[in-house]
Amino acid sequence: MTNVLAMRIACAFGCLAVALGAFGAHALKGILETHDRVATWDTAVFYHFIHAVMLFVVAARTPFARGPWFLFLLGILVFSGSLYLLSVTNVRWLGAITPVGGVCFLLGWLWLLVCARPPR
Repeated sequence: MTNVLAMRIACAFGCLAVALGAFGAHALKGILETHDRVATWDTAVFYHFIHAVMLFVVAARTPFARGPWFLFLLGILVFSGSLYLLSVTNVRWLGAITPVGGVCFLLGWLWLLVCARPPR
């Protein structure tokens, strides 16, 4: 994985976060209200967007910290992804998967904390 590819993926995930936020606020509004999952969808978008920005920040640094980058990517997929699916389907067991994504976020942040160094 190169920095450029990682930055492009980060940009795609940022774009997707904005699109899913708008999609939830408009096209899915009725479904989310019926399932009483508007706040769940908003949480998914919030964490998705914050960590898409972090994907970009980490990818822009030299050297490229692949470990935290992949943990943030996995966190978006598992944490936000499970909440998106839970919001639309109202299948409650999906909520049991969400903490795995949260742990990925935490590990990514801790990895950056332990390995913090100024950019070159």
